[in-house]
Amino acid sequence: MTSLLARTRFSVLDRSRTREGHTDAEALRDTVRLAQEAERLGYHRFWVSEHHGVPGVAGSAPTVLAAAVAGATRTIRVGTGGVMLPNHRPLVVAEQFGVLEALYPGRIDMGLGRSVGFTDGVRRALGRDKEDAEDFGAQIEELLGWFRGTSPTGVHARPAEGLVVPPFVLAVGEGARVAARAGLPMVIGDLRDRDRMRRGVDRYRAGFRPSPWADEPYVVISGTVAVAADPVSARRLLVPEAWSMAHARTRGTFPPLPPAERVEAMTMTARERDLYTSGLAGHIAGTEEQVAAELESVLKDTGAQEVLVTTSTHDRDALLDSYRRLAAVVGTVDGAHR
Repeated sequence: MTSLLARTRFSVLDRSRTREGHTDAEALRDTVRLAQEAERLGYHRFWVSEHHGVPGVAGSAPTVLAAAVAGATRTIRVGTGGVMLPNHRPLVVAEQFGVLEALYPGRIDMGLGRSVGFTDGVRRALGRDKEDAEDFGAQIEELLGWFRGTSPTGVHARPAEGLVVPPFVLAVGEGARVAARAGLPMVIGDLRDRDRMRRGVDRYRAGFRPSPWADEPYVVISGTVAVAADPVSARRLLVPEAWSMAHARTRGTFPPLPPAERVEAMTMTARERDLYTSGLAGHIAGTEEQVAAELESVLKDTGAQEVLVTTSTHDRDALLDSYRRLAAVVGTVDGAHR
């Protein structure tokens, strides 16, 4: 383990991906169990995500799931990666995180994104459209105002007002500029396009304005990291997600994760094969030594303070083994939270 890896925080984002042959309820329980394992292994945070109307994802209510995770753990920070702010009224989001922070003081993070839905149908069901994302900066400002008690309406957000829940901005598109202007920590992905990631980080640091929430830029880089005993086994961890993405882009539906062996036996169309192969590329995957070297390279390149790992696969035992191997590589093992 290098000194760079040792001084970098490592955290986990789980999207509650459903697995072929398993139910949504099982996926949610798997998320809670993974959080308990992440805590035992010493990861710094455990975040959950928000997706609506996606057949292969059970995580649709992140603050509810975060409450379940926080209730099942004791020390690890718990949050969202993220709540999609255009889908909700800022007052309601403030109240929800206020409740979480009141129940689990000092452990709650508020990751905020600007996506307004996977499809037109989902956006209609949410009563939103793409233009709603254009007000992201204003929505963040209103949300943080509820915690500071500066709303001009005369209404007070209970129990949020006066509480400190660290906010993070998911930097998709304009997100880096929004985070910089608001003086908030930024989460940026993905590791597959490192030039784009570096440009986003540079733009964020150049435009950062200190705020009550952060004195200086704080960068979290996010992506898939898969660790196994050999490179072939590590690559196989990526197979189910790569196929699900290829399936979604060719057939319009995002399916539950299939077993890797079934994917490898498939006869694919040329376009499916191209998308599938592309989906396997660019991630950090390999043995402990290979992964350590790649992580050190991307950390040197970006200067990030934290890595948020968001790996999904069908084989839950292999996924847990990957997180255990990664913890050993980066020095979080034995509960050494930093």
